[in-house]
Amino acid sequence: MPWVRNLLTRVKRDMIDWYMTRTAFSAKFFFVSLLVVFLGAPAWAGIVEDVRIALARNTAGTAEAELNAYRARNGTTPEYLEAYSWMGRAALDAGNYDQATAYAKQTRALALEQLKQRPLDAEPHLPIALGAAIEVRAQALAARGQRTEAVAYLQAELRTYGNTSIRARIQKNLNLLSFRDRPAPALRGEQYLGTKPATLAQLKGSPVLLFFWAHWCADCKAEAPIITQLRSEFAPQGLQVIGPTRYYGYTAQEEHASQSAELAFIDAVRRRFYSGLLDMPVPISTYNFEVYGASTTPTLVLVDRAGKVAMYHPGAMAYEQLKAEIEKVVAR
Repeated sequence: MPWVRNLLTRVKRDMIDWYMTRTAFSAKFFFVSLLVVFLGAPAWAGIVEDVRIALARNTAGTAEAELNAYRARNGTTPEYLEAYSWMGRAALDAGNYDQATAYAKQTRALALEQLKQRPLDAEPHLPIALGAAIEVRAQALAARGQRTEAVAYLQAELRTYGNTSIRARIQKNLNLLSFRDRPAPALRGEQYLGTKPATLAQLKGSPVLLFFWAHWCADCKAEAPIITQLRSEFAPQGLQVIGPTRYYGYTAQEEHASQSAELAFIDAVRRRFYSGLLDMPVPISTYNFEVYGASTTPTLVLVDRAGKVAMYHPGAMAYEQLKAEIEKVVAR
């Protein structure tokens, strides 16, 4: 079922989003954790996995029983909250918006109790749980036609949590609801690879594809040939491609890399996996990722000839899907 597939995809993205924004955690720890998540190995034991499996099997009653048993043994821990947040996400994916909202509100309330004892980013489970609660409540509001209320809610949460690891996730959800037809925010590029980036203001009159990528991102590498082909096809209509990226604080060789070492690594990755896009301007700035809510990589953004956002898409896109969106923009 589609909602089950969405559920399985989201747990992977949640782990990626959190670990990739928390540069204090070692790269080795992240990649080991990610491998376990993707393989579904029994070693990933815990209430989060138990609930995820139960929901994927469409047995919400079993998930509730697992949650109740865990809470009776261990109390309301951050891990419990992350697991509990999946109840809201499952309800949202199933179209049960009232139930999703109830779960989201309860998750948030319990998370706020935890925040009286620890900072949000002291460990991974709590920010994932709170970020999910905010996301589910906003998406449920939007699904019921209350887009204005959803935007206002996300804006308020962004003001509260703008200095934490869930900032980009909140911004992503805000952009999904309100970015289209707005002027695309200017990009910063204190450093860059490839050709020197033109400003979006300078590129007005040309359609622009923004391809947010990361040196660790496998989906980005898979997207590169698609973008290379589409850029070639639509170059006669003026399509420009810019590939913002950012520093994460490590490389494949170093857990705590200097910026100069990471820059060299980013360039090596670019030359190996993005050979068809070597002339693509690559501005390097965390600011761009925050403003565009690019907590998911790749994130693809199409800017029309007037400099306005025509498409905002966290995640990879198939060739035909992205081509159809570009065709709309170049025809304007």
